Amino acid sequence: MKKIIVTILLAVASLSATTYAQIYEAINTLQSVISPALSGSGRYKGYVEAGYSHTLAKYNGDFVEISTTQGYQYNNWFFMGAGLGFDLLLAHKGPNWGTGTIPSAPQNVSTTAPMLPLFADFRFLIANGNNSNISFFLDLKVGCSFLLLNKYIAIGDGYLTNREYFFLDPSIGLRIPCKKSNPKQAIDIGVKYKLLTSNYWYVNNNNITLQSIGAFIAFEW
Repeated sequence: MKKIIVTILLAVASLSATTYAQIYEAINTLQSVISPALSGSGRYKGYVEAGYSHTLAKYNGDFVEISTTQGYQYNNWFFMGAGLGFDLLLAHKGPNWGTGTIPSAPQNVSTTAPMLPLFADFRFLIANGNNSNISFFLDLKVGCSFLLLNKYIAIGDGYLTNREYFFLDPSIGLRIPCKKSNPKQAIDIGVKYKLLTSNYWYVNNNNITLQSIGAFIAFEW
């Protein structure tokens, strides 16, 4: 035991002044990265968004959505970050559901599906002069969405059977600064398109895309 303690002490003592300086610099660098995120200053930027969308074609359903994105404003026109959301899918059964044209229904079936999207977020601001003016933006969220309950989703005349879904969510909208004296805070309104991919159980297994269009409102800081 004594030999181990002596070895550790010798190893610590052998660290050069340069090594200590590198450790100190690394700590300071980490602090400078975290501090803007905690204080809301610097290049850090955050969003919270609420929206609604309705599915297209025969897979009828509604999404009630809320999400937050945290990231970095690289310049006046480009933002990149990562986000987490909560989507509630309210699915609707088709006219032939349960009439014998589909396989026997498993017991764990629901038309209400809570989902958890995880995504990367890229935003392009089309600014007129500077960010203190009303401007257009294009936004793209891409990632995965996870079904939180171990259930099949009854929609259309069959079932969505995936636990994980590919997630794509592009949108376009208006950025409206709250105050010209503080243009970093703004209200965003816009329209969006959502795409999810899934296996679909209807007589046999098929791959489908669940598509929806909707609107949203967001606050950024």
